Amino acid sequence: MDVILLERIERLGQMGDVVTVKPGFARNYLLPQKKALRATEANKQVFETQRTQLETVNIEQRGEAESVAKKLDGLNFVIVRSASDNDQLYGSVTVRNIAQSITEEGFTVESKQVQLARPIKTVGMHDVIVRLHPEVSVTVKANVARTPEEAEMQAAGRRISRVDEDDDDVVETPFPSSYDPDAPDAEIEAAADEADASVVAESGTDSEETKPAE
Repeated sequence: MDVILLERIERLGQMGDVVTVKPGFARNYLLPQKKALRATEANKQVFETQRTQLETVNIEQRGEAESVAKKLDGLNFVIVRSASDNDQLYGSVTVRNIAQSITEEGFTVESKQVQLARPIKTVGMHDVIVRLHPEVSVTVKANVARTPEEAEMQAAGRRISRVDEDDDDVVETPFPSSYDPDAPDAEIEAAADEADASVVAESGTDSEETKPAE
């Protein structure tokens, strides 16, 4: 289907361009969103009579978007979510959540303006593109954390994984040289028992060495 673009569409064309698109894309997105007109002779004449007005409105809207982009650029927006110790969220953060977080800080952003390749599913600082106008985009940070305090640390670049924090408390049990990770379960259990016995024996030896002479 041929359509006349009423604004710049990324990877498609500029305002006034006549382009060919799939019928479904035109009917479900371009036409209902008033981003294009069917490329009939009548619509072409209508567009030409309104071109100057449309271009003037576009320039004004672009200027407003650029002003907002300067204020948004580099900001981080905190989103608190529950997560496991390995930073995996119990759920996800969507474009709607991000738009809401930005709006709560005094900006007007709709979900459709937030661009994510996929929902965010981990704790951390995530780059998010916000398209304020067909010709104006800005990158902000989604600061996803378990608590406001953790979010503050992440913003300062001081986040430490909880898994890393717990590593110092882990006591490793040595495996004997005969340990084979591909062995049947019974053989692995026997090897583990051998390792436990080795640890006990070493502990007993240390006690005898430190026992004072009578």
